[in-house]
Amino acid sequence: MKKNLKQYLPLHLRRGNEAETVAEKYLTGQGLHLISRNYYCKAGEIDLLMQDCNTLVFVEVRFRSNPYFGSAAESITAKKIQRIRKTAEHFLLTHTYFEHLYKRFDVLTISAQSSKHEILWIKDAF
Repeated sequence: MKKNLKQYLPLHLRRGNEAETVAEKYLTGQGLHLISRNYYCKAGEIDLLMQDCNTLVFVEVRFRSNPYFGSAAESITAKKIQRIRKTAEHFLLTHTYFEHLYKRFDVLTISAQSSKHEILWIKDAF
């Protein structure tokens, strides 16, 4: 019998995984196509890599269940942006098939409003 290993993840990682699933479904519903999810390298991680027509989109997903410490968009620091850019550079160096596409960095924020998710898609965020 195969066990669901996600149930053993800490709560913040499960919520992050769920937020990425919501973001992926939302963006595919908007016509984007998934290339990769959770692309890792030494420099960092990119939550979603998607294609929007002739554009390669690097998507950072941010989730907030409580705005007490600031909004999801406000949680993206200059250091986080730098890590995302370096990770994107690594992806492009190791996946030359995508070099002909335009590149864009998007942020998709998800705020929990009771049982409903409020989504904000910021195209070309940085």
